[in-house]
Amino acid sequence: MLALRAHAPRSPLIAETVAVGEPGPHEVLIRVLACGVCRTDLHVVEGELPDIPYPVTPGHEIVGRIERRGSAVERFQVGDRIGIPWLAQTCGQCFYCRRGLENLCERARFTGYTRDGGYAEQAIADARYCCVIPPRYTDVAAAPLLCAGLIGHRAYRAAGEGENLGLYGFGAAAHLVAQVARAEGRRVFAFTRAGDDAGQAFARECGAEWAGSSGQAPPERLDAAILFAPVGALVPAALEAVRKGGRVVCAGIHMSDIPAFAYRLLWGERSVSSVANLTRADAADFMRIAAAVSLSPRVETFPLWQANAALQALRDGRVRGAAVLVP
Repeated sequence: MLALRAHAPRSPLIAETVAVGEPGPHEVLIRVLACGVCRTDLHVVEGELPDIPYPVTPGHEIVGRIERRGSAVERFQVGDRIGIPWLAQTCGQCFYCRRGLENLCERARFTGYTRDGGYAEQAIADARYCCVIPPRYTDVAAAPLLCAGLIGHRAYRAAGEGENLGLYGFGAAAHLVAQVARAEGRRVFAFTRAGDDAGQAFARECGAEWAGSSGQAPPERLDAAILFAPVGALVPAALEAVRKGGRVVCAGIHMSDIPAFAYRLLWGERSVSSVANLTRADAADFMRIAAAVSLSPRVETFPLWQANAALQALRDGRVRGAAVLVP
């Protein structure tokens, strides 16, 4: 099969013909129908995550159809369309797994990072960590649900139930969170790079009632803010924007250092937290929401062999919504 593989930090992906493996007892072999391009893929390509096992095939927003299944797979049948998300496998035995916190598993494996992902014509995944995709979504529209949607959902729940929600960095995850928040009657305030008029217009299209640059103060105090942009300097900016008791949730797997800030920004029972990875329960919960709420993922498609161009477009901030590779 054809696969686009990362061989070293900060190097372009290389198109290669690689062998198609056989699925193990709990695994499925799928034909990739679409694979989203996530900012985490950029962190893999740039070498910003620890212990990357190069060469590796990135991609963890995989929509595929099962071609073969292992002897122990009971949940899915050959021909089923499924989703393969970021969390690929957990040990089930560590401190965190025993407490139902599999997203923090000390020996977890991750799709497109420590296990080959979906920038390829086929992929193998542990069926126990795959999910059912609502049939209302096309293959391309479903791809960003599998990370932008899932990690956005986990961050959204961590932000609490306040009415005024700020979203810093209006990309693939934020444009889905905004739609869910609006469907639940919340008010969305979007923050983009300075001068990004198109991005702010896009945020308003997705339901934000106000959009401005990350250096601006919103017209009202926020109850919570979610940071999707991997910029540590946004943490004190978000703390400045939330009211007393407000929450600031950092949703990225990688972020630049947070600068020192005055204690007054944290005082008043404000809090800063992060979300890490996701759980199978997150996936099931979000897919139920996606089945009930008619989300409209904005996608820009690229052929698989143009994966480097898709990553560059994401790096440059030229993608409105999500980029999706189609083999």
